[in-house]
Amino acid sequence: MAETAAALPPVRRLSGALYGVFVLIGIATSTWVTRTPALRDALGASTEQMGLVLFGFSMGSMLGILSANAVTAWLQARRTILAGTCLVLAGLALMAAGAALASLWCAFAGFLCFGLGIGWSDIAMNVECAALERLYQRTLMTTLHGCFSLGTLLGAALGMLMAYLQAPLLLHWLGVAALALLGVLPLVRHIHNHSAAPAPAEADGGPEPGPVLGALRERRVLLIGLFILGMALAEGAANDWLPLLMVDGHGFAEAQGTVIYLLFTLGMVVGRFSGHRLLQHFARVRLMQASALAAALGVALAIFSPLPWLGAASVLFWGLGAALGFPLALSAAGEGPAADSARRVGAVASLGYVAFLVGPPMLGFLGEHWGLRLGMLPVLAMALVAAVLAMVLQAWAVRRTATGGAAQQAA
Repeated sequence: MAETAAALPPVRRLSGALYGVFVLIGIATSTWVTRTPALRDALGASTEQMGLVLFGFSMGSMLGILSANAVTAWLQARRTILAGTCLVLAGLALMAAGAALASLWCAFAGFLCFGLGIGWSDIAMNVECAALERLYQRTLMTTLHGCFSLGTLLGAALGMLMAYLQAPLLLHWLGVAALALLGVLPLVRHIHNHSAAPAPAEADGGPEPGPVLGALRERRVLLIGLFILGMALAEGAANDWLPLLMVDGHGFAEAQGTVIYLLFTLGMVVGRFSGHRLLQHFARVRLMQASALAAALGVALAIFSPLPWLGAASVLFWGLGAALGFPLALSAAGEGPAADSARRVGAVASLGYVAFLVGPPMLGFLGEHWGLRLGMLPVLAMALVAAVLAMVLQAWAVRRTATGGAAQQAA
């Protein structure tokens, strides 16, 4: 017991540094999300052109995701998180310049830079957090992602104020980038690269882990990866399109669209900070299934509701449902042999970020032809698929437990 008590201060400090960085990245993300109508107007862009601008985010994110594990192995987690976060903030500054110059290409470059930084920093932080969970046997992932949602809530509140004041995007975004950089530098010093420590199997001369995406050959990891595709798309679609969905799809004013996005982030914050307590009473796969169904309900109401107020209220279900899907899937991927844990988490996180970052810009092309409301139909379909996959995971876990119990009795 004394040894456990002695271990508590380090994990609080180490996880607290990750939490703080994720809060700042959340603020930076919602800083541009809440002002997408203003950015569209400043650029004079159509919905399809906005989709192309956001595609820069997707391209950068994919480059970041595909190179994140190699970069983390080279720089280790601390330096990768610092480099990624600096790229995020530099991208935000470029977006601000693009808006001021009415330059689609400058805005595209900003989103590209932002996405690259997201890919590096987020995967490095998730792998580091999974290492801390194994080391200290504590649930940290839901709180980590709760801090991202808290950051998006704070950034959305600021964005709502800036939209109400009709503040120039240049002033708003450059100010956030500068203040966030000042906050990141002291936090990163407390990240100690636990994910780089050799696992026991490696220390004893066991096999080296293979390519990260090779972990998807395991059936359980593949199911978790497919589940996270649907849940990450639900979260990413809201982050990229929710204000415009409410403005163009339900007829709200820009400031009202920002308030509704604020409700979504509030649902995300409540859901994620409740995750630790919920896991004490419910099995992880049950929560994964409930999250997928709640997200599907919220998206369905946002698409089909004939009443604007009901469409706005649906974002609470959308946010509560999307809240736990991503972190629960990453924690589930981290379970199992420690020697291969970082590889499994990296594989699942990579699939999640593919859906989170690449899927939403594709919705812009659908929205151009069908309208943004019907453009969200793929999000609804993927959330329903995620609910079915959670049921499959639960059945698989029950069979595995029963098989293990039978084997023990036979022995």
